Amino acid sequence: MPGTVLLLAASPTGKSCLVDAASVLPILAAVAPDVLSGTDTANVVELADPLEPQAVLTRLRAAATAPGPLTVFLTGQLQLDRRQRLPHLALARTTPATVRYTGFPWHWIREELRLRTPGSTTVLVDLHTDAETWQHLATQPLTVGPGALLYGRVAPPPPRRAVASPTYMKSVATILRSGHRPPIAYLHQQALTRSSGEDPEAARRDIVLAIDPTQPTRPAQPTHPAQPPMHPVPGFQPAPPPVPVPEPVPVSLPAPVPPPASPLAPPPSDPHAEITAAVESGRHAEAAELAGRQEQEALRAYGPGADEVVHWMEVRADLAMFAGDAELSCRIWLAVADVRLAAGQEPGAPGVEAAVDRAHHQWGRIEDSARARELGPALADLRLRVPGRRQGALDDVQRNLSRLQAQV
Repeated sequence: MPGTVLLLAASPTGKSCLVDAASVLPILAAVAPDVLSGTDTANVVELADPLEPQAVLTRLRAAATAPGPLTVFLTGQLQLDRRQRLPHLALARTTPATVRYTGFPWHWIREELRLRTPGSTTVLVDLHTDAETWQHLATQPLTVGPGALLYGRVAPPPPRRAVASPTYMKSVATILRSGHRPPIAYLHQQALTRSSGEDPEAARRDIVLAIDPTQPTRPAQPTHPAQPPMHPVPGFQPAPPPVPVPEPVPVSLPAPVPPPASPLAPPPSDPHAEITAAVESGRHAEAAELAGRQEQEALRAYGPGADEVVHWMEVRADLAMFAGDAELSCRIWLAVADVRLAAGQEPGAPGVEAAVDRAHHQWGRIEDSARARELGPALADLRLRVPGRRQGALDDVQRNLSRLQAQV
């Protein structure tokens, strides 16, 4: 099965720029697609200094829904928005004052990757931060979803008026240009060793990310300068592992499932993997049925409004979208937003905003005018409470609802 590769380099223009992110793209682009992906063939998508968060979201969503392994190479800088203090990937037009509207929210990455089969997604990052974001990440480490591998480094701000170089990602690209793609954990260690030769302070300074949920017996955790560094000292060349690291395989999340008591007992299954397999083979009704059963089980176990129940509601909404049923997807996202708000979440909470945004998006795709008119008032009411990040979202709903009502 072919893989998908997303090359994303983003940083602001002008005084806000902390890292020359785009400088790594020519090196990565020179690597053969199959080496970037680790598959026989691969589709490569490149985004250099994008301007709009929605453009990044569109490309990421397309990559996340493609079948087969996904590898994301992400280089750039992180900043906190001043209202919610959530990390954003700074884009070309981002400034400290506008990051909430011009940056790409980091939690959108988790949202888009959450339905992928565990172990099928690898994210390699080389990120720089301003001082405020650096302090935030010391206590709130980055994640990219429960089943995705995350490797790389996060660096503090460079000296004043200096623009840093993405030495870690350049090292990754240089190693891959040899035509050989070692196991990701080993590639990560090689890149750290190579980049520390160019920047000896990195070993003491950077936060190193090495998170692999497919290895539950030896979980890797991000390190911070206050802790011992995870990687070798400069000049040390790690020897290849005596046994090749196996390719990641799906496991049940969030915790490893104990082995069956009897050797004749069937192995435990991962409902996310089963649902993904059904969607990839076009069995949308079966996928929806599987998700519905999981939601009912969560409802019986945890009660209405529990996180586990909301999760499976969101899965069903996405499955309806994959099946082309925009009306059903819109209805479920509206219900998700209502449940989150009823549970006491703020209108600006990421989960609430994401639910309303997706309901709005699916509403615009409903072809049956009568069904769209039926759902329009509920969406407009939610938009009054949850305006979201896109300016004019409420006006858009009201304008289109007026148009639909005039057709009666």
